[in-house]
Amino acid sequence: MSAMSATAAPDAFLHRLDPDMCVVTAAAGGERAGCLVGFHSQCSLNPVRYVVWLSDVNRTFRVARSAEVLAVHLLARDRYGTAELFGGETGDETDKFRRTGWREGYGGAAVLDDAAAWFVGRVLERTAGGDHVGFVLEPVEWGEREGAGGALLRLADTGAIRPGHPVD
Repeated sequence: MSAMSATAAPDAFLHRLDPDMCVVTAAAGGERAGCLVGFHSQCSLNPVRYVVWLSDVNRTFRVARSAEVLAVHLLARDRYGTAELFGGETGDETDKFRRTGWREGYGGAAVLDDAAAWFVGRVLERTAGGDHVGFVLEPVEWGEREGAGGALLRLADTGAIRPGHPVD
């Protein structure tokens, strides 16, 4: 068995990951925002908690800072257009919600019609994590779209989407 160099780039690990993608939406102060997110995970079993990590340079983060709830949406692969809208456009220039179906959920959250499954979570805490901020959520409302079975959209499916907001 060969040992890997301790100085090997983290890409040797990170490039093997292919997480499900989600769209996170926020509403606060009369504004709505949403973005495509790859960093998210359940972070507690009992009580159930979920964390989403938002880039601190995008509009969704700026709205989410004041939001009491966030909505987290899983997309099926056949909803690539929704992923492209929320990942490839910036809310600083485009009203994404005029270009897709949605409804108001618990606490004023924007729940997308295209989601295969979704939940609204009350923001319990925010924590810094480099160039992203983690929002720890307590799920309070959830649902799924009838007939939305099939594979979920994954990171590898979104490679052609150029970020609406640069990472730098």
